[in-house]
Amino acid sequence: MTVAVGEIEVADPADAWTRAGFTVDSGVDTCRVGGVGIKLVGRGRGTGIIGWSLRGLSTDGSLRDLDGVPTTRSDAAPASPATHPNGVIGIDHVVLLSPDLERTVESLAAVGLQPRRERDGELGGRPIRQIFFRLGEVIVEVVGSPQTAGEGPSTLWGVTYVVADIDATASFFGDRAAPVKAAVQPGRRITTLRHHDLGMSVRTAMMSVPVRAAEARR
Repeated sequence: MTVAVGEIEVADPADAWTRAGFTVDSGVDTCRVGGVGIKLVGRGRGTGIIGWSLRGLSTDGSLRDLDGVPTTRSDAAPASPATHPNGVIGIDHVVLLSPDLERTVESLAAVGLQPRRERDGELGGRPIRQIFFRLGEVIVEVVGSPQTAGEGPSTLWGVTYVVADIDATASFFGDRAAPVKAAVQPGRRITTLRHHDLGMSVRTAMMSVPVRAAEARR
C-alpha cells in the first residue's frame, strides 16, 4: 500500500481556523481538506504542527516518529472533503525542516518513501536543498542545508493549500494575506497568510491549482 498522509495534528484552537475560513467539524475539531484530516488539539500541547498519522505503513515493528516527527499509523479511510469558505480544496505540500538531510532521507526510505526530485536554492542568503516526496495526495517538501548537518529532530513547519480561485481567496483574507505573486511552479500563483493575525500558529500559504488541472476544469 502507498504511504499517504492521513491526518495532521495541530496545536491550535478550532475557533482560529474557523476565523480563517476553514470548516471545522464540531465535536471532533477536525478540518477535512481533500482526503486529509487536520486535527486541532488546542494550545495545551504547544504550537504548530505537532505530529501526523500515515496510512500504508508496515505493521512490523514499532514506529513512534519519523526522524523526530511524532508519527502514528492509520488504518482509517481518506477523509471526505469539506467545503471551506476560504476556497481551499486540497493540500499541495507540507514543509518538513531537517537539520540533517541525509538522515531524514534515510528515515523516509526506511518506511518505503523515495525522493521524486531535488532542487537547490537560497533562503536568507544561505544555500538550501529541497527534496520532494509524494505521500498520497500530499507532497512533502524536505528542506535543509546541503552543506552541513546538525543535531535535533526534524519538524513539520508549514502547509501550502490549493485553492479554487486565488484572487477570491486573497480577497477573502484582505490585509491578512500578502499580495498574490507568481509561484515557483510555472503558471501558478501564491499568497502567504499573516497567520498570527488569525490566531493560527502554522505557517500557511494558498496557491492556485496546477496548470494541467486548471485546463481540465475549463
